[in-house]
Amino acid sequence: MPYEIPEEALSETFLAASGPGGQNVNKVATACQLRCDVFKLGLAPDVYQRLKSLAGSRMTAAGEIVITARSHRTQEANREDARARLAELIAKAHVRPVKRIKTKASRAAKAKRVDEKKQRGSVKQGRGKVTLD
Repeated sequence: MPYEIPEEALSETFLAASGPGGQNVNKVATACQLRCDVFKLGLAPDVYQRLKSLAGSRMTAAGEIVITARSHRTQEANREDARARLAELIAKAHVRPVKRIKTKASRAAKAKRVDEKKQRGSVKQGRGKVTLD
C-alpha cells in the first residue's frame, strides 16, 4: 500500500533533461524535480528518522526530499515516476525493522561442536612427521 502524500507538501519544477527524447531533448523541459517538505507530512519521530536515513543525500538541510525523474520522454510520465518513488520511500520508512531475538546454543550443540573439533584435531595430528623408531 503506497503512502498517500498531501499536495501541499509537494512542489514540482520541470527542467531540460539528458536521456530519451530525440531532437526534443534540447528544447523541452521533460525532467521532473519533485520536492517534498517532510515536516508537512506529520510523521512520527521514529518514521522521520528512518526516512532521513533512507533518503540520504536526497534530503536537504531544510528538511526537503528532492527526487529527480528523467527516465521518460514526457513530463507526465516523469511526474508519475517521481511521485511513485517518493511514495515508495515514505512507505518504506513506515516499516518498523524487526528486532533480533538473541538465541543460545543448546548444551548438546556445544558438546557436539567440541567433539567435532577434537575429531578434527586428531586427524590433523595424524598428519605429523613420521619417525622411524
